[in-house]
Amino acid sequence: MKIVALFFTLIFVSFTFAQEKYWQQEVSYKIKAELNDMEHSISGEETITYKNNSDSKLEFIWFHLWANAYKDETTALMQQIKNDTTRSKKAETYSPGWMEGLDFKVNGVKVNTEAHSNPQYIDIVKVVLNSPLEPGQTISISTPFKVILPPYFSRSGYADGQFMACQWYPKPAVFDKNGWHEFPYLDMGEFYSEYADYNVELTVPSDYIVGATGTLMTKAELDSYKTVGAKNAKKRKKVVLYKPVNANPKKTLEYTAHLVPDFAWFADKNLVIQYDTVQLPSGKVIDAFSYFHNVKKTIWSNSIDYVKDGTRNYSSWVGEYEYPVVQVVEGPKNNSSGGMEYPMITLITSPDAKVETLDAVIVHEVGHNWFMGMLGSNERDHAWMDEGLNTYYQLRYEANKYRSCSIFGDAIPAEVKKLSAVEFMKLVYKVIDDALPMEAAMDKTSSEFVSSDEYGLIVYVKTAYWMSLLEEKYGRAKVDAALKNYFNKWKHKHPQPEDMQKAFEEVIGKDLTKFFELTAKTGKLTF
Repeated sequence: MKIVALFFTLIFVSFTFAQEKYWQQEVSYKIKAELNDMEHSISGEETITYKNNSDSKLEFIWFHLWANAYKDETTALMQQIKNDTTRSKKAETYSPGWMEGLDFKVNGVKVNTEAHSNPQYIDIVKVVLNSPLEPGQTISISTPFKVILPPYFSRSGYADGQFMACQWYPKPAVFDKNGWHEFPYLDMGEFYSEYADYNVELTVPSDYIVGATGTLMTKAELDSYKTVGAKNAKKRKKVVLYKPVNANPKKTLEYTAHLVPDFAWFADKNLVIQYDTVQLPSGKVIDAFSYFHNVKKTIWSNSIDYVKDGTRNYSSWVGEYEYPVVQVVEGPKNNSSGGMEYPMITLITSPDAKVETLDAVIVHEVGHNWFMGMLGSNERDHAWMDEGLNTYYQLRYEANKYRSCSIFGDAIPAEVKKLSAVEFMKLVYKVIDDALPMEAAMDKTSSEFVSSDEYGLIVYVKTAYWMSLLEEKYGRAKVDAALKNYFNKWKHKHPQPEDMQKAFEEVIGKDLTKFFELTAKTGKLTF
């Protein structure tokens, strides 16, 4: 009987381990696309190599067609904007954008597609496989596509001669241990994407400057950007403008990116380029670019410094920057977003910013290369794991550099700015706790928040305050060490809250169940 009992115990342990073994799908993209700046459109074709690393047999693959979220008033995006009590209600005035021309094939054979059962989710489609994709098998999925860009109002679109190509290509939804995550594009609530390798060729008119996710492999173009950008970074009052590399009406630029959750790109004729390098704590050197509008008295003149400072600080606090390049782009004069991050590049739309707040928003968006880029949590279900942790470090950056806090703007008295950075932050968090009505719980899906104001206050600020409680109890050094452990264990993967908790406990040496239970608590937090 003892032998039988031992046998069953061994089988149970083996079975449990097999259940808990981590996996994620393996994806790579090859995309060729062309910008039509007169038509405000992007035409392209993509081939996706998709490997099923799960234990499940897949009969279909959900795809995001997020450009369709802009198509009409019935979509989940437009309904969210319309029902947001703290955002201007102009959904009916937005011009449409959409995706068309799709023709999905798997391994060269045409396949059928099915619409989502929710009529608001026209930006999701089910690609039905002709034969099941077994565990361990790989398929090739291809389709042409054309995107009609909307006038810019929510991340993607065009404005003032500038093009923001975000959510612009058909993209498989995440399939993980919890199943499919086929959700619509929303303005309040971000993303959850499979890590992938990208090879992208972009054809644009030759006089456009392009900033994109990844490494620019077109040497002549990259050399031109670096030469002009280095001069602008050195002598900031005398701008040197980019000139097309050749006389051809069009140019094709090639980009590669490894293990990133998305690919975005931005194009404009009237951008100043700044270029420098950043040496990280380990000695590793990466490229840094800043692209901003060529206007007089711009506060972007020192933007390359903000990019470098943010990258160095986050590398020191959280873990080393893994990518070869970091970039920021000034977007159109639009206050609807402030900034929006993508791997290796971010768009900043804060036309009313002052120097300190521009620095803060740039560093926040650069920080998303850690909390979104390299740590791929589910931003739609657990936005606090992304925005909140990032805000915790952004506020530290502001305190160290300026004794400022963008949450309160100019309301901080001069005598408070004389405090040490540590004492300054303690006071900031005390005011946050005393003065801000942070009633809702942090751990809610993005769609559950009643307004964008509540979403911002809870997901960003309340989470940063929550992290300050851990720092107060165990010290900043322990918190940073816990974050580094979390980063090193889960970079380029999809961590859940319980994974973050376990990584923290390994460093702090305490059961943090009660601390993590606070993420579901309404009202004030105590620990």
